[in-house]
Amino acid sequence: QVQFVESGGGLVQPGGSLRLSCAVSGDIDSIYVMGWYRQAPGEQRELVATITSGAHTNYADSVKGRFTISRDYAKNTVYLQMNSLKPEDTAVYCCHVETWDSNEYWGQGTQVTVSS
Repeated sequence: QVQFVESGGGLVQPGGSLRLSCAVSGDIDSIYVMGWYRQAPGEQRELVATITSGAHTNYADSVKGRFTISRDYAKNTVYLQMNSLKPEDTAVYCCHVETWDSNEYWGQGTQVTVSS
């Protein structure tokens, strides 16, 4: 079994910051990509940011310059530093991993709400 421990979500005012964490454990090795996706009610899940085993990053245009993804390779943990948050960032943020043999796993998600 693969387990996710996601944390860091919450309620913040516009312009505020949050830091999400996702630690992956269990029967998993050789992680290729770790990342964050988000989904608002009634909308499709969308990519927020990903980071590869080689530390290459990819960001959605809507979060470039505001969010930073990082990874602790020894701990199988991925982080998402979110600054200058906007109401449109409100969503459930889910951690995602992909292994080198193309297996994919999803966390349960953590709620981020940006509101004044």
